[in-house]
Amino acid sequence: MRIELPIGNLMSGTPVALPLIVVHGKHDGPVLWLSAAIHGDEICGVEIIRQVLDAVNAMSMHGTIIAAPVVNVHGFNTNDRYLPDRRDLNRSFPGSARGSLASRIAHLFMAEVVSRSDVGIDLHTGSDLRTNLPQVRCDIDHQPTLALAQVFGSPIVIDARLRDGSLRQAAVEAGKIMLLFEGGEASRFDPAAIAHGTAGVLRALNHMNVTDVDVADAPSPAFSRQTWWSRASKSGIVHLDARLGDFVQSGDRIATIFDPFGKVQGQVKSKYDGLVIGHSQAPLVNRGDAISHIARLLDEAPTPGWGVPGAVDAEEEEEEEDT
Repeated sequence: MRIELPIGNLMSGTPVALPLIVVHGKHDGPVLWLSAAIHGDEICGVEIIRQVLDAVNAMSMHGTIIAAPVVNVHGFNTNDRYLPDRRDLNRSFPGSARGSLASRIAHLFMAEVVSRSDVGIDLHTGSDLRTNLPQVRCDIDHQPTLALAQVFGSPIVIDARLRDGSLRQAAVEAGKIMLLFEGGEASRFDPAAIAHGTAGVLRALNHMNVTDVDVADAPSPAFSRQTWWSRASKSGIVHLDARLGDFVQSGDRIATIFDPFGKVQGQVKSKYDGLVIGHSQAPLVNRGDAISHIARLLDEAPTPGWGVPGAVDAEEEEEEEDT
């Protein structure tokens, strides 16, 4: 069933609603929500949800899927990450019925979607002019969350701390299990990221016994507890020497910076061994701009309670936006 939850009106008087698609299985079972476009220009998740819903059959399902393909309706219609008041919806949870527009949408989503669900998967891409390797971010020290992340099958699972005001923070504090998927870039479809995300969601649904969809098993993911951004040593034109999914060693050249006349201005080298999980798509950089996002890999798959949960360094905390 298609449901529309009223949000309010545009200044022209045109009503705006949060669209939901609910697939209620014939048999009892858990409830999972899928959300996309919390940042209005991150559209890969919209297509992932379309493909997932096309693959499931309510008559054979155990449980319910609540799909919200476009949470930030205002931003989606204008290809904007934010809401008209420039607020980030993913910094506005759990929200308030009497707050800002972002706060009211967050409150509506928590009350009508999250509160009715057991598990959630929130779908994101890189922010403007950044692209991300398909990845899952979650609390890997929580056993049910870790198990779900492992079967999802993204190339890497990152132990990410909860960000104030994020949907994941509000959902976890409400007692829900939640994964955040990142893949591709804003404002365009990335076929590889969409394929990874669609297959991962279907594997998660199979794992929860909601569906029994034919989907290939994925290799075991790598795991990371620490990520950092490499930064431009000089201003100029950047050429990447390491791409998404490349493994780099300490001291390897990640990027070379030229001036407009072809003279080398500087090189950017990796501080540690790690996997390139994201990078800037912008060819022009100022000194200090973030260029490549690198994850330091764990030697083995984690077990709950091992290590320091949510460990990040200051650079990752400063640059990370989507979680």
